[in-house]
Amino acid sequence: MENKRAYLDHNATAPVRPDVAEAVARALTLPGNPSSVHAEGRAARAALEAARHQVATLVGARPAQVIFTSGGTEAANAVLSGALRRRGWDAPTRLLYSASEHPCVAAGHRFPDAAVEILPVTPSGLLDLAALQARLAALTDETVLISVHAANNETGVVQPLAEIVALAQAHGRTLVHSDAVQAMGKIPLDFAALGLDVLTLSGHKFAAPKGVGALVLADDVTLEGAFVRGGGQEKRLRCGTESLPCLVGMGEAARIAGESLRAEAERLAALRDRAEAGMRALAPDAVVFGEGAPRLPNTLSFAVPGLDAPAALIALDLAGVAVSSGSACSSGKVARSATLAAMGVPNTLAAGALRVSLGWNTVEEDVSRFLHAFERVATSLYERRGRAA
Repeated sequence: MENKRAYLDHNATAPVRPDVAEAVARALTLPGNPSSVHAEGRAARAALEAARHQVATLVGARPAQVIFTSGGTEAANAVLSGALRRRGWDAPTRLLYSASEHPCVAAGHRFPDAAVEILPVTPSGLLDLAALQARLAALTDETVLISVHAANNETGVVQPLAEIVALAQAHGRTLVHSDAVQAMGKIPLDFAALGLDVLTLSGHKFAAPKGVGALVLADDVTLEGAFVRGGGQEKRLRCGTESLPCLVGMGEAARIAGESLRAEAERLAALRDRAEAGMRALAPDAVVFGEGAPRLPNTLSFAVPGLDAPAALIALDLAGVAVSSGSACSSGKVARSATLAAMGVPNTLAAGALRVSLGWNTVEEDVSRFLHAFERVATSLYERRGRAA
């Protein structure tokens, strides 16, 4: 096998596409500020608005609904600050979010503890819709904000957003936010058709540069006051000069993803299924998390009883394979997974959880390299088991 590394950690960050890098380089030569009225400023503004249109198109929104941010975390923090409003409604007094949400939601909101409720997920990782319906029925006198991600970053489980929105609309006075960071560019998203109130996005998860993202607001929904104050950019909500080159890159990545979305999903699902089948052949007692639920086509999350994730990650890395043990948002630490805990996975099994996430530059040889490297990890594990028996 040739001396080449296999990068299989796209859910942490996707390598920038060459076409995106070229678009960024071209935008770096634009001298103007998008807020300036001279010719150079107008050219920069045109590039910015073209990127806004490309991002909006990918998620089924209108460009006027897209507010650019520094990333998904800032966008989610702003949405969950208590400032979200629907025209004619009072501010939300209650926040409901699923037990498998990303830390940008679980730790990023600003609601008082007494106003926050965590909704359970099923063993397969799906939001418990019956629990959501019961809580909404008990909150008849409150304006509620629900936050549920479109897809989980660790397991790839895709949430039933249409059903969640339907329950919210039946309740009335309920807003629905979805963190779509992991879903964007991997599965179809239609903001208008889903009836969501707000969507939050991040560029680097779908091969755009790091440091840019967006929030998408329904027409009758806004944020009360700027969440970054300054010169009035981004509809006076997120002030500060926009990161034009990176946003141009985000727009280009959105364009490419939209043109190849379904074909790429099929390609990645086939590679993911091959990796999963090969892994099961090497480790017959492996558990695949989210099995039986809809999953992102690129994501495989699993554990083998007795496997130590940190040791396995090092072994795979030394063999030229980059995977992860779950979320990449713990400052490089391998920590207990809140998602797997919410799914009822025992600590002993969760300690061995590994995540393989594929992307635009993943090829058959990368899967082969992973399986070759994992064979040594699994063989070592089963040999130790045999000696201990």
